[in-house]
Amino acid sequence: MTSIDDNIKRIRDNINEAALKSGREPRDISLVAAAKTKSADMVKQAIAAGIDAIGENRVQEMLDKRSRDAYEGAPLHFIGHLQSNKVRQVVGICDLIESVSSEALLTAIGKRAQSMDIVQNMLIEVNIGKEASKSGINPEELENLLYLASQTQGIKVLGLMAIPPFSDDIERNCYYFDIMFQLFIDMGKKKYDNVSMDFLSMGMSDSYVDAIQAGSNMVRIGTAIFGDRT
Repeated sequence: MTSIDDNIKRIRDNINEAALKSGREPRDISLVAAAKTKSADMVKQAIAAGIDAIGENRVQEMLDKRSRDAYEGAPLHFIGHLQSNKVRQVVGICDLIESVSSEALLTAIGKRAQSMDIVQNMLIEVNIGKEASKSGINPEELENLLYLASQTQGIKVLGLMAIPPFSDDIERNCYYFDIMFQLFIDMGKKKYDNVSMDFLSMGMSDSYVDAIQAGSNMVRIGTAIFGDRT
């Protein structure tokens, strides 16, 4: 059985190769370890092995691991579906909320951040495949949400996140990655206040190489680092 350290080394090699093929430097790609269901000790091992950030999907699980000092030494991202009634427990704790997917959620985060006198960094989640089973804003609604972000104090949008439809067909996966990258580029040209397209977060354990070659600069990898979820 390979160790977390070995897994991360292998993933880094793949990231480096994909980055160079896409004309970028390996250091331009952020590796987020998706730690859903993984123990605090496993998270600490991943941080020691050199991941760039830890991503959590569940608020209660995140708070429990945080109480065990699991995240010391790495930024903490919230990457799961965030309900408005959980905003209070996430704003100011997570360095980046990757999964902002509605006007109501964006506004709630802004209000909470203002009450704490901080600026909360976030990504806007786009449901690029318009799948009913997934959260995220539809692509045609993105401009309106970014405009709202430009008028909202207490927040800073740093880019976009997506979980494209999965397919065993590489060309189909790349089709959604390419559309998402073009949307990322187009939104970067809008020059909204409070908005910068610094990060495009897409690509997971089974697709991160293709995602990087399509333009992603942040990948969220769980199983390939930690093993199957329990």
